[in-house]
Amino acid sequence: MKMYFSQNNGINDRTEEDYTPVTLRESIEKTRQALEMAYAGFDNAVDTDLIDSYIYEINSLQKRYKHLSDLAAADPGPGEGTSYKHSPVRALVSHVFG
Repeated sequence: MKMYFSQNNGINDRTEEDYTPVTLRESIEKTRQALEMAYAGFDNAVDTDLIDSYIYEINSLQKRYKHLSDLAAADPGPGEGTSYKHSPVRALVSHVFG
């Protein structure tokens, strides 16, 4: 039985993940930008599965935006210094949303 293996040229394509806390304001801004991109994608989508995908994404982002807005409204201190700590999923979210 002959085995085939891919050869790695030694270049590591992995990027270092950033786990630093994000301020609530930054999180709201990233969510707003992601929502704008999802609306733009929805406007240009032709395939029905892609349209459904954008609908789910928009609904999800709207709920996230509302949650973050509620957190910001309940915050008694200045919003600039408050940090919103993410779970390890933050790496995935920041990778997807930029």
